[in-house]
Amino acid sequence: MIDVHCHLNFKAFNKDAKEAVERAQKAGVEQIINTGTSIESSQEAVKLSEIYEDLFAIVGIHPHHADKLEDNWSDTLDKLAKKPKVVGIGEIGMDFYSYKSNGIVNPKIQREVFETQIQIAYDNKLPLQIHGRHAGGEILEVISANKNKLMDIPGMFHCFAGNIDYLKKVLEMGFYVGFDGNITYAGIAPGEDTSLSELIKYAPLERIVTETDAPFLTPEPHRGSRNEPSYVIIVASFIAKIKNSSFDEVNEITTQNARKIFKL
Repeated sequence: MIDVHCHLNFKAFNKDAKEAVERAQKAGVEQIINTGTSIESSQEAVKLSEIYEDLFAIVGIHPHHADKLEDNWSDTLDKLAKKPKVVGIGEIGMDFYSYKSNGIVNPKIQREVFETQIQIAYDNKLPLQIHGRHAGGEILEVISANKNKLMDIPGMFHCFAGNIDYLKKVLEMGFYVGFDGNITYAGIAPGEDTSLSELIKYAPLERIVTETDAPFLTPEPHRGSRNEPSYVIIVASFIAKIKNSSFDEVNEITTQNARKIFKL
């Protein structure tokens, strides 16, 4: 099992990242990918990858941070992308959901930063890890405009949500889709019209990867506490239940998928 997206590089794990890694390994998680959302957290993801053998890094600027960058940010990110255990550029994309702590960053700035990072991924022959909340149409537009800069396996959409039509288009473009602990929650998230269970049913298992987004999106029955990479096992078990498959099959295929995307 591989957790393709978590944040052991965030403050929530400052005191016990080592223990969290050990718990994940004991649960059967073979590899963990820490994802950056800013230059600072990307640097920390790289640092952790250099400490722990089975940790890898994805570096990038989250759309929330697109308006908070220094002038030389792209040069710094490009240098990080060249580090030996960096396996992708992310989490990048666009986000039109209004958060209390951040609001909505100017869409024009979001797009410019997104496109710059697609170029950095192309220059370094790395796949994309895409964040896209309530911005599906715009993200597909940007990807279509830059399709000549995508890898043969272009990457994955992190914490996938949307409708079946959107999922079809993402799959047709060659992307994989990641699902997190929120698949265990009842109901449909605000602003969405299709349950995550329906999206999982439609998506071929051969195009799904497992992730936690730890410390966020803690799955049931642990919701309300900090999420961590060991809980990716719960995500895989829930996917198996939805698709009427065995855990072993989900484990094997999603692990193969992650290794194909990120060349692990």
